[in-house]
Amino acid sequence: MSWSDERVELLKKMWGEGQSASQIAKELGGVTRNAVIGKVHRLGLSNRNGSGGSADKSDTKSKTTAKPAKPKPAPKAAKPQPKTESAAPPPIPASRIKPIIPAGQPLPPQPSTNEIDPAALAKVNEIEKKAKKLNLMELTERTCKWPVGDPATPDFWFCGLPVQSGKPYCEAHVGVAFQPMSSRRDRRR
Repeated sequence: MSWSDERVELLKKMWGEGQSASQIAKELGGVTRNAVIGKVHRLGLSNRNGSGGSADKSDTKSKTTAKPAKPKPAPKAAKPQPKTESAAPPPIPASRIKPIIPAGQPLPPQPSTNEIDPAALAKVNEIEKKAKKLNLMELTERTCKWPVGDPATPDFWFCGLPVQSGKPYCEAHVGVAFQPMSSRRDRRR
């Protein structure tokens, strides 16, 4: 459906008469109420006098016989507001912009907010020497899913040792991944 000049004129006429978007859509045919509303807004016709309800013949007769309303006095002009700067956010300092690292490149060392217990880390290093070094397709619900290395490199692997009950990792990796609440709180202070 396209908006021909005749259809647009009929839309303007009916909208000016106070017809609803549904009534106009029904009269035009092949167009939805929302399409009518959209066209009205694009044409700038959205402001119309009155409530804009249904326009029955009885309503139109009562409108013509009713006395015209007294014009309302014009509202007082508002005081001009001082000009303020645009609401654009301030630029981000260059020190906070992180560079984009291409795929396949190793990530730079990241600062850690959690300090890992050195004993747990030593245990992880020992366990990783005994690890099965599985790829993603070899993992099951019974194998440790702890990733080792950079996923973008060919020497990336998963631990693969038997998991601790109810956890996705082996005993050593659970010790690193799931720290007691009290020790995490102490480190933040």
